[in-house]
Amino acid sequence: MDVPREELKQIRVERPLYEHQELRDNFLYEKPIKINAAKQWTKNLRAKKIALGLFPIFDWLGKYNWKKDLVPDCISGFTVAIMHIPQGMAYAFLGNVDPVVGIYMAFFPVLIYTLFGTSRHNSLGTFSVACLMTGKAVAEYSDPLYFNTNTNSTAVPTGYKPIEVATAVTFVVAIVQLAMFVLRLGAMSALLSETLVSGFTTGAAVQVLVSQVKDLLGLELEKYKGNFVNVLTVIDVFRKITHTNMAALIISVVTITVSALNNDYLKPIVAKKSPFPFPMELVAVVAGTLVSKYCNLNENYGVKIVKTIAVGLPEPSLPPLELISNLIVDGITIAIVSYTITLSMALIFAQKLEYEVDANQEAFALSLSNFFGSFFSCMPICASLSRSLIQQVVGGVTQLASLVSCLILLVVLLWIGPFFEPLPKAVLASLIVVALKGMLLQVLDFWKFWKLSKMDALVWMGTFLTVSFVAIDIGLLVGVCLSLASIFLLSFKPHTYLLGQVPNTDFYLDVARYKAAKEIDSIKIFHYSGGINFATKTIFRDDLIRLVGINPQKEVVYRATVAKYIEKMEGTKPPAKTQVKLERAQSKVNTDLRCLVLDFSSVSYIDPSGVTMLKNIIESFTKLDIPVIIASCKEPVYEMLTKCDPDYYAKAGFRSFPTVHDAVHYCTELFRNSSNATIATIQMTE
Repeated sequence: MDVPREELKQIRVERPLYEHQELRDNFLYEKPIKINAAKQWTKNLRAKKIALGLFPIFDWLGKYNWKKDLVPDCISGFTVAIMHIPQGMAYAFLGNVDPVVGIYMAFFPVLIYTLFGTSRHNSLGTFSVACLMTGKAVAEYSDPLYFNTNTNSTAVPTGYKPIEVATAVTFVVAIVQLAMFVLRLGAMSALLSETLVSGFTTGAAVQVLVSQVKDLLGLELEKYKGNFVNVLTVIDVFRKITHTNMAALIISVVTITVSALNNDYLKPIVAKKSPFPFPMELVAVVAGTLVSKYCNLNENYGVKIVKTIAVGLPEPSLPPLELISNLIVDGITIAIVSYTITLSMALIFAQKLEYEVDANQEAFALSLSNFFGSFFSCMPICASLSRSLIQQVVGGVTQLASLVSCLILLVVLLWIGPFFEPLPKAVLASLIVVALKGMLLQVLDFWKFWKLSKMDALVWMGTFLTVSFVAIDIGLLVGVCLSLASIFLLSFKPHTYLLGQVPNTDFYLDVARYKAAKEIDSIKIFHYSGGINFATKTIFRDDLIRLVGINPQKEVVYRATVAKYIEKMEGTKPPAKTQVKLERAQSKVNTDLRCLVLDFSSVSYIDPSGVTMLKNIIESFTKLDIPVIIASCKEPVYEMLTKCDPDYYAKAGFRSFPTVHDAVHYCTELFRNSSNATIATIQMTE
């Protein structure tokens, strides 16, 4: 029940004036005891069954409502399976492997993820960015003879098939993600900020777009390796643009136009009337296959087609372990990117549908899925936003929908696969390009970040340009470095200001922003937001001196100068020149400040260097008979202050209070007692 506003207009609190240590003593302060990792692991094992921890499927399957949820899961699984076929075949080409590999990825690893994953709606399988990053490594280490395109004349035969390199990458990704799980490094994904991810995925979309130009135009281009592949590819495209295959170009234009119209106009109309999306991608693939087959596009017009698609399931084989040392950088990059994207989407669905997702368990599930997939001709898997959304919107409740999808794809692998052999590559390239629209439109995010923060805009642009024109892995590294640099630089710009009191209240607000807040006579309240460490201690001191208006070192000199002139002029009539110097020196002396309050309510951390600096400031102000008081000090900061010197407070001669209001009350009482003592001294003298 809401309380009427009239009853909330007056707040009155009566309590004693506390110092920080008194607060601890009176309210039974006790520092929490941290449990080490081994004890925490043992505690977790005792707290819940191992099976429920490692096999989340037992948790939701035990509560599964078979009558209510089975049909929606089956419908969702069937719908997602239809999406897997064209997407899997298309994105497999990004990885420079056979199209059937994309369907393998939607089958083998997904079976494992269903057992170990905590997200009930993520649709695992192919994802454009992860496949493209894998394709870079495949192009780098595969034998050029396995590609049906012209190769660079300087290429050296390696003897490795593209799928062997791809599975080796998957194996490395599995190891990295397992290490993330064991070391509890799920927080590493926090390094990939929204700004970085936006710039990275937009740049990757440009990479994908350029990589598909050859199939869109039906060109024969060289396979470039290393950095600046996009630039070299674009130059090669313009050099050979006159050799464009017109049949492939027509197929691309038609497919892109129809698919774009479907996404922009037909899909919204269908969504209003039915939860099931119209499978335009599958229609395009089937139509392209039939037209190619009955018009002999490959023989009559030279249109490149998919060709052989293996029937049945691949035999398990060990990835080439000798390649692992060469693929560590690629594996780490892909592992972090795929984990971050998968976890982000899992958290979105979990928050929306009110269930829990375990970040470290997700790393474990992805690790086992990729490990299993590396033995069955799979590239690293990642969650797909489009498929996951469809899986949830159509009615999917649990990962049982993924199992249904796997069963349907098993039928495709065993019997239907060869049907797609005449499919033109231009159709798959067109579907990829249309799917990139959302990622490419993220380029507009730059202006949003520019308006919000120039630093974020710099991170976005640096990441985007490096990914687009240099390389994906280098672009990710540049983005992370820029993000860390921005955090480091922002720590050198702490927010500092003076506080004033709103009359007749305990509110203390920024006097530069709140006109109703007035500074208290003879008291300066300095507010600092951020950490105080070896790197920021000078900033703290300089901002304090600037805002308070007193430099203690100079103030001591000014006062000593005044005292010298006064002593020199005692009993004599000073010359006019000396009188001018005295007045000039007296004008520099600050007599207004009688007490300094440091508001530490927003100080998150202080290190020993910061403590030493703080001691020096306190001692220098104390020499001027200006007491320094700390207010609203966080417990970890207070503990660091006392830990560095147990007798610190007694030696320094200052106090700490739990609130600014307590500190101000203490200062006013200090002034009152000082005035009373002065009056008593005068009366005794008289």
